[in-house]
Amino acid sequence: QVQLVESGGGGVQAGGSLRLSCAASRHTFIDYAMGWFRQAPGKEREFVSAIGGSGRSTYYADSVKGRFTISRDNAENTVYLLMNNLKPEDTAVYYCARHQRYFIGASYNRMSEYEYWGQGTQVTVSS
Repeated sequence: QVQLVESGGGGVQAGGSLRLSCAASRHTFIDYAMGWFRQAPGKEREFVSAIGGSGRSTYYADSVKGRFTISRDNAENTVYLLMNNLKPEDTAVYYCARHQRYFIGASYNRMSEYEYWGQGTQVTVSS
């Protein structure tokens, strides 16, 4: 069974940083692209960032580009999301998800292309 477990969320003041981690089941991680999504209260879940299976291809939502960095450590079966210069509008539950394929291409921001999801970790940014 595929398991994704997020950690690293918490409360931070605007301008601060957090690093989220997502630990994945060993036999599934390296063969698939991974993504991060978030859902703020009263809003739909939205794409944040994604990374291809090799780690060479990365994708970001315009709202986080230049502030967030996605990376993965295939030896540790973990994907990370480093979030710098956090803003109150970044407050949300952050979810990691496993894509259906190794290569993402144009489907990097489509939730329907992600097969498995973690339980989420709360990020709260205060002004």
